[in-house]
Amino acid sequence: MGTKRGNLSIDSENIFPIIKKWVYSDHDIFMRELISNGCDAITKLKKLDMMGEYEMPEDYKAKIQVIVNPEEKTLKFIDNGLGMTAEEVEEYITQIAFSGATQFLEKYKDKTTEDEMIGHFGLGFYSAFMVADEVHIDSLSYRKDAVPVHWVSNGGTEYEMQDGSKQEVGTEITLFLNDDSLEFANEYRAREVLEKYCSFMPVEIFLSKANAETEYETIDEADVLETDEVVEHITEEPKEGEEGEPKKKAKIVKRPVSISDIHPLWGKNPSDCTKEEYIEFYRKVFFDYKEPLFWIHLNMDYPFNLKGILYFPKINTEYDSIEGTIKLYNNQVFIADNIKEVIPEFLMVLKGVIDCPDLPLNVSRSALQNDGFVNKVADYISKKVADKLNGMFKTDKENYEKYWDDISPFLKFGCLKDEKFGDKIKGSILYKNLEHKYLTLEEYIENAKKASGEEEAIETVENPETVDEAAQEEAKVSDADAQDSKAGDGAEAVEAEVVGDSEEEKKEPLNVYYVTDEQQQSQYIKMFKEQGQDAVILTHNIDSAFITYLEQRNEDVRFQRIDAEVHDSLKDEVDESDKEEFQKLTDELVELFRKELNNEKLEVKVEKLKDDSIASMAVLSEQSRRMEEMMRMYSMGGGMDMGLGGQATLVLNANHPLVKFVTENKEDTHTSMICKQLYDLAMIAHKPLNPEEMTAFVQRSNEIMMLLTK
Repeated sequence: MGTKRGNLSIDSENIFPIIKKWVYSDHDIFMRELISNGCDAITKLKKLDMMGEYEMPEDYKAKIQVIVNPEEKTLKFIDNGLGMTAEEVEEYITQIAFSGATQFLEKYKDKTTEDEMIGHFGLGFYSAFMVADEVHIDSLSYRKDAVPVHWVSNGGTEYEMQDGSKQEVGTEITLFLNDDSLEFANEYRAREVLEKYCSFMPVEIFLSKANAETEYETIDEADVLETDEVVEHITEEPKEGEEGEPKKKAKIVKRPVSISDIHPLWGKNPSDCTKEEYIEFYRKVFFDYKEPLFWIHLNMDYPFNLKGILYFPKINTEYDSIEGTIKLYNNQVFIADNIKEVIPEFLMVLKGVIDCPDLPLNVSRSALQNDGFVNKVADYISKKVADKLNGMFKTDKENYEKYWDDISPFLKFGCLKDEKFGDKIKGSILYKNLEHKYLTLEEYIENAKKASGEEEAIETVENPETVDEAAQEEAKVSDADAQDSKAGDGAEAVEAEVVGDSEEEKKEPLNVYYVTDEQQQSQYIKMFKEQGQDAVILTHNIDSAFITYLEQRNEDVRFQRIDAEVHDSLKDEVDESDKEEFQKLTDELVELFRKELNNEKLEVKVEKLKDDSIASMAVLSEQSRRMEEMMRMYSMGGGMDMGLGGQATLVLNANHPLVKFVTENKEDTHTSMICKQLYDLAMIAHKPLNPEEMTAFVQRSNEIMMLLTK
């Protein structure tokens, strides 16, 4: 055919500004589009061969070549797919591109899987104009007696098409890069982009540099392939002093290495994959050389097609700084990282790959349409993670406990963010106790009751036994209530038994004691252990919100920090006959400490602690602490110290000699010093003293030691 030229006259702006500014958010994505089109062309040619409509050459090997040429500022993409005729170029390239922008957007903005744009040559092709001033297409169709075609456009409103000179079936696209995009003619930059988007394309991809010097490698003669270009045969004699036959070697032109792994691990059957392969894949994709804790291999064909691998990484940082990477693919074509519509937010801390060909994508392939199907995919992923965790909890408890500290932050986050997920794993949530043993919340409650001798469970009224079906029948609880009662496991507390007909006779919530800092709260931990009491260790940032979540989900549970009150088991009861005298002692100590500490609002409480080695301690009610934490979180403190000095209660041990001394020696010269020291010692267990308080404490401690020397 002769040269065909086109000149368009349209009222609205043409396609190119839309491509450059709207369709694609990242300019380097043009490589993915052009490579994907080449893969599609090869896939279609293979299908034609299977259908008997085309016969491939015996030595055919599907491949895509990318050639950078920094001297000429060009970038070539060559595939050996089905190619195009002049009519097809006209249909798939020219007509799509040179329509008005309004018509284009109307035609393609709402496309879904029924008319998917992935694989549509024309649209992906035009991403090239984000980086190129001029683009050439040379193509030869697979059709018999097809004539090669040469097409040129400079991205304006004109194009030119004529007979070409290409002799092999396939398509070659040449980009003449603009001055702002010369980086893509650099071999290392091109490799970086290809590895980002095309590491798992279903066709081998080879990158080379035009006019580069030939590279060679030496291999054993026995390993030479028919496709190798042998430059020299070499005989290596044994080294002096060594025995053995001469070694036959061959010097060959270095074999090209594909950038693409055409058979990624996620596409294999999980039973065919080894632990070593999973770990190797993890390190290759995520450049993380710490071994992952464990992984989940997703493999689903119905009701939608989804494959992938999710890794639980080793976490050594606080939750706020954790950031995982889940790569989303469509038929092995990289789409994006961490698509929130597909990956539940709480699983963003994981690392993994998900390949879902059925996902509906918009024209740029880089964002998902937020529809019901996408939600189903997210629900499926969440369910598979929950199933894996529950399975490990039941069948591999030992390893599950080893992983718990690492995985618990995002599982708790998942409970907060996804009610369904929380319901699924509630029975597999673990808590570490004071002996650093793992147990469920239900086990903690049972142990707490045993420690209190069943007659008086922790902070409960009479009849605290677990409600079973017989008790429900006796109390005439409805079937619905009975069902709710039996549903609780793991993170759900057991329903209270109803005594009589009065709602007021229901028992109080069970107290679950917890520790947030083993070092600061060591004094309280010691006292708890001595009295056979237990608590759970909750030291993570997310635990504060998780406690509230558990209480909202379980009305019969109330969490209380170990230093929120003086537990009944830690103190001796005051005899009835001594109560009046004890009250008098309390009043005296309150007056004395308020005076010596110059704080009329100081809360002071006097107890007879069983541990007579402790003179003073401080408690802050759970409600006050949570209010303080909330105000601090939302910066409502206005910079003021809302700490324990104004709200904590000073607890004095009436059984301790120091407390007895200050009571009996109010006018002694050392009484003031002792009162202040007892106060600081109590408060320091809660939080670090401020600079002024710490300075005074150290000076006072030195004075006390000096007294010992006299």
